[in-house]
Amino acid sequence: MADKSNGTPAIASIAKITAGTKGAAARQKILAFSSLVLLIIAFSLLSPNFFQPYNLIAIMLATAVNGVLAIGVTFVIITGGIDLSVGTMMTFTAVMAAQTVAVWNLPVILGVLMALFVGTICGLASGVMIAKFKLPPFIATLGMSMLTKGLSLIIAKSKPIYFTNAPSFAKISMGSLFPFMKDFQIPNAVIILFGLAILASFVLNSTIFGRYTFAIGSNEEAVRLSGINTDRWKIAVYAVNGLICGIAGILIASRLNSAQPALGQGYELDAIAAAVIGGTSLSGGEGTILGTIIGAFIMSTLTNGLRILSVPQEWQIVTTGIIIIFAVYVDMLRKRR
Repeated sequence: MADKSNGTPAIASIAKITAGTKGAAARQKILAFSSLVLLIIAFSLLSPNFFQPYNLIAIMLATAVNGVLAIGVTFVIITGGIDLSVGTMMTFTAVMAAQTVAVWNLPVILGVLMALFVGTICGLASGVMIAKFKLPPFIATLGMSMLTKGLSLIIAKSKPIYFTNAPSFAKISMGSLFPFMKDFQIPNAVIILFGLAILASFVLNSTIFGRYTFAIGSNEEAVRLSGINTDRWKIAVYAVNGLICGIAGILIASRLNSAQPALGQGYELDAIAAAVIGGTSLSGGEGTILGTIIGAFIMSTLTNGLRILSVPQEWQIVTTGIIIIFAVYVDMLRKRR
């Protein structure tokens, strides 16, 4: 069916489909932000080491990668889909960046472009499998997760690839463009996270791409009957998610000054949890980038606080699982109401 993306009837129909979610999203953001503030207060009272400049920077750095992944997966979840491959896609893009810079001895900029290109292609492939081949998103992205994990291990020969010949690569994440204070310099990774969040929020709220993303998640069949080529837009959403995974791959490779091919699995759960905690509905049609960023900070703050309190790692994992279950349950209650 032809894509009548500029047609007034289609725009009017989509406006009706996406109306009424802003109030619920605002309430969820307030709830999430209040939870973040309470976490910060609680951990600050329980440990004097928590609210220290070096620890706040550690929280921001931990949030940078997970937050970027969560931004990408927010687009996907709003369409009513899911992506279980974002963690291993991130690793694959990091490996390809390292292969380009450290093994092939090409300029850093080409390594960055390689990561973005590979991520976009992987996301595009997932979108085609879901939109054209009609595979369930769970199955398609699970397969992509295994594929990218295997390719990372094969290309890197199951060993880390270090950027020994490109010391400037580490500055992408760990450098500081705005050194406000001597002991509290904001890393570039955090600036990239907030810059990407602003851009993604604009795209989601002020463009046709964002409007169709919400509409597909709210009622895909109604959008299709409005004359919109939903398959094309769904593929585009997964491609954008892949591109954002490429950004996360660059950040984590730069932060570690290496590409770790065994890394990545598990990151997708943190990213999905951050989006859901921030108000993105797993049923589709609802979500905000601001809420997702708040959710990412909640996850990082909780993990950091539990670590400072010397809570064993296995209990940290249990806590994360409980939070994910609780966030999904709250989302279901909101939908029923």
